[in-house]
Amino acid sequence: MIEESVLISFATMSISAILQDLHDMLADYQAPAVVRPSIESLRPRKKSFLRSLFHRQSPERKETQIPANLPQGLYMYGDVGSGKTMLMDMFYDTLPRNVASKARIHFHNFMQDVHRRLHTVKKQHGTDLDAISFVAADLAEHSSVLCFDEFQCTDVADAMILRSLLEALMTHGVVLVTTSNRHPDDLYKNGIQRSSFIPCINLLKTRLRVINLDSTTDYRKIPRPPSGVYHHPLDKAATSHANKWFQFLGDPDLDPPHAATHQVWGRNIEVPKASGRAAMFTFYELIGRATGAADYLELMRSYDGFIITDVPGMTHRERDWARRFITFIDAVYESRAKLVLTTAVPLYQLFMSTSEIDEALAQGRKKGSLEHVDEDERVDDVMRQMMDDLGLNMKMLKNSSLFSGDEERFAFSRALSRLSEMGSQEWVERGLGMEHRGGVSEKVGWQKVRSRWREDSL
Repeated sequence: MIEESVLISFATMSISAILQDLHDMLADYQAPAVVRPSIESLRPRKKSFLRSLFHRQSPERKETQIPANLPQGLYMYGDVGSGKTMLMDMFYDTLPRNVASKARIHFHNFMQDVHRRLHTVKKQHGTDLDAISFVAADLAEHSSVLCFDEFQCTDVADAMILRSLLEALMTHGVVLVTTSNRHPDDLYKNGIQRSSFIPCINLLKTRLRVINLDSTTDYRKIPRPPSGVYHHPLDKAATSHANKWFQFLGDPDLDPPHAATHQVWGRNIEVPKASGRAAMFTFYELIGRATGAADYLELMRSYDGFIITDVPGMTHRERDWARRFITFIDAVYESRAKLVLTTAVPLYQLFMSTSEIDEALAQGRKKGSLEHVDEDERVDDVMRQMMDDLGLNMKMLKNSSLFSGDEERFAFSRALSRLSEMGSQEWVERGLGMEHRGGVSEKVGWQKVRSRWREDSL
């Protein structure tokens, strides 16, 4: 067990619970055996003249599969003196006994070692091979848990290989835990060819749990959970994530959790768990039933925060669920409420599976409405960009049969964009009365905005 007494001095005790969640998952985790790729398998496949002539527009992509049972790692960031290194040391020293191979290293030293290994491989076998996959397998053989101190990227050579390197490590079942002075979005800012580094940022935010160690003063007794409002996958940490946010957004002292019933048009809307101005549902309790816009508007009038757990990925087979969930997202956004989710897949895969995205992209390229991707581009990156670029999203979806009509395609696109905005720190902290945002006066102002919305929605 992690010694929680060591953590008692931290402003937010929930950090210890997050570390304990990962500790418990690692205790049940067995890293897969590392399969070393052969040198020949890492060389580009030779094409015949006819193949190269007719298939220039479709460069092959190596498919990597991250194990479904890989525990979600941690990315802990904060200013100097926030205790990052102490937390890292404590976590590393108390790893479960079944973790037979582990390594803790300063990130700068790690990258120097990686570049030395890459140089050696290319010197021995030539430069026309995927040396990163070879080196990643070697590293994975010696460490199933890798702890990096002071993750940063200031060198263009590091920036160009980091995404492929980290993804290759995860593919071999390596769990990553790292500290940094910066949020992933602020890494390699203003760096040369930063656009090529964005896939690495997306990978960090998707595959690691991002934790803010800088405590902010709140007028309430319960500290704000250090992690973001969205969590995937549906692992052991998902339950504690949902419960902490429910406790934070609710009022457990004055209004203990209870079931509640509301009425709309003579029908009952059952809320399984409510406290103060917060309501908690499983996805099936809210969306699996025959609910609609009127039900969601009634909930918005009664609650300011919603915790929805066990959200599945929705393919064309669950299109009715997707439509309802998009309507619910719109209601939360337009009422300026808070939304906390635990999901089975990353947000950008909620409404389309990887295979469906691939199909839509292929159709878009075939019809000429989308440019052909580079050899190292991935579907995940395309979807991430689409969250901030509705035009590109619409252009792709116009060539897909997954949605019926432009209006539904736009609703899907808008939902992704709104989820992204509602996950921002600014949105989450708005109206909470945090001192750095204006204290109680800011909370009162936000309540007036919510009150006007409730009046307008009647």
